Amino acid sequence: MVHRVLIVDDSGFMRNIVKQILVVDEDLEIAGEAEDGQVALEKEKELKPEVVLLDIEMPRLDGLNVLKRLKLTSKAKVVILSSVAQLGSPAALEARRLGAFDVIAKPSGAISLDLKAKCGHEILKVVRAAIGLPPLDVAAMAKRAQSRSEGH
Repeated sequence: MVHRVLIVDDSGFMRNIVKQILVVDEDLEIAGEAEDGQVALEKEKELKPEVVLLDIEMPRLDGLNVLKRLKLTSKAKVVILSSVAQLGSPAALEARRLGAFDVIAKPSGAISLDLKAKCGHEILKVVRAAIGLPPLDVAAMAKRAQSRSEGH
């Protein structure tokens, strides 16, 4: 069974990096993307993802307000992925209080070029945990990819 994820970030660049992280996992499917909170609420209703990866700082409707609304209307687990969600920060604490499944801080600000290298494994682990899947067996994945490329 494939599990659907909605990626919400006002930066198209960051959405693409998150997609690159998620596509390596055969159990996950990118259900869609949203560039702000308003679009996120519309897409969530339409696409019914199991997990919403949600930025906090966005135009029109910020992530915390999206989280408040999703809590009332959606079964999706919400994972905050934001530069303002450093461990123990007011934003991270508020997101937890509002019911976020987990909070992951972008390592280098709103545009984190190093997101994949520094947080890729953590993002996959948290998204899988939100759905109730065991952690990804990276070694087994690498072996499968290698045997596919060798034509076995």
